[in-house]
Amino acid sequence: MQTRITLEPTKFESIVRAMSGLGTAVRESGLERSLLHLIRLRVSQLNGCGYCIDMHTKDARADGESEQRLYLLQVWREAPLYNERERAALGWAEAVTKLQDGHVPDAAYDAARAAFGEAQLAALTLAIVEINGWNRFCISFNKLPGDYRVGQHG
Repeated sequence: MQTRITLEPTKFESIVRAMSGLGTAVRESGLERSLLHLIRLRVSQLNGCGYCIDMHTKDARADGESEQRLYLLQVWREAPLYNERERAALGWAEAVTKLQDGHVPDAAYDAARAAFGEAQLAALTLAIVEINGWNRFCISFNKLPGDYRVGQHG
């Protein structure tokens, strides 16, 4: 497989600026970095984005996330390593990413709303939208995993 397009900021300035703006809003939202790492990694797993899985695994590990929690993220429902807030966020991330039957189940919303409140739930949803967007760019343009360096994208 060969990379089709590289989204270089100098060549695709407005696109990169728009996506980076989402990231800035997410970073400024007050959501925990550790939670954002889990969300970005889990959504990337669901979408099958190798580049983003590589990146978010490395970034999470560099920020102190445990190997065990990273390994078990795909089966988070079975693993007792995630707190209730993380579980609500992971359930919300999966529901918003998959959009099965054209809607998000009430149970996922109720759990996320209870854990986050209105403002933080909106920020969490933006984080999910952001990583889904990056996944779609990377998958569509065959961005190859393996060469990401921690902090490379800011």
